[in-house]
Amino acid sequence: MDILFGALGWVDAMRVVDHCSGKYTWWSNRGQSWENNVGWRIDYQVVIPSLTHKILAAAIYRKRRFSDHAPLIIDYDQPF
Repeated sequence: MDILFGALGWVDAMRVVDHCSGKYTWWSNRGQSWENNVGWRIDYQVVIPSLTHKILAAAIYRKRRFSDHAPLIIDYDQPF
């Protein structure tokens, strides 16, 4: 990841709009990691630097638990 985001210059879309720590997309099934929000962020949307101005918002969906992962949602200013 250091090479991807460093030397290669790609961008973590979530970090463009959200610099807060404690945002995870994966939690162990052991203990109460989900309830205590003790996890890892292992799901990313990776973009080229020229698209960073199109990123509007980022969120991790935690209203319901579907698995040990939670969806990472990125809103882009891009008409389809």
